[in-house]
Amino acid sequence: MRSSTFDQIDQQILDLLIENSRISLIDISEQVGLSRVAVKNRIDALEKSGVIEQYTVILNPEKVGRNVSVFFDIQVTPSALHQVADALIAEEAVTDVYLMTGASKLHVHAVLEMNQDLEHFVLEKLYPLPGIERVSSDLIVSRIKTRKGIRV
Repeated sequence: MRSSTFDQIDQQILDLLIENSRISLIDISEQVGLSRVAVKNRIDALEKSGVIEQYTVILNPEKVGRNVSVFFDIQVTPSALHQVADALIAEEAVTDVYLMTGASKLHVHAVLEMNQDLEHFVLEKLYPLPGIERVSSDLIVSRIKTRKGIRV
């Protein structure tokens, strides 16, 4: 069940923006059957309410030389959890940090150029952090599907 209050037209607008955040207001208005001003007002309301958080460019990691993609599961002492999370968020290679259920576990995604960068990240950036109890990692062999936004 949805916690947000938006209608079918808002849903159509969101779907169009998820597919192409650079789509023009005119194109959206033609596809949803509203005026450009009405579409703009709806998008503004979705932004103001926090439904739309941001517009961004998504780069293909391989095309920009980031060929090593890895997921880390990191067990951290509870007292150091936020300090470790903040340190990881600040790392350029880290794209996502999640607090997971279980024993103070962080799930982290990082994208690096080559295996030597992975070694440097683990030995010089990750292991020295206080409160790290255990680290496991999984390298991504290939990307099968990446969804750019959630469907509601």
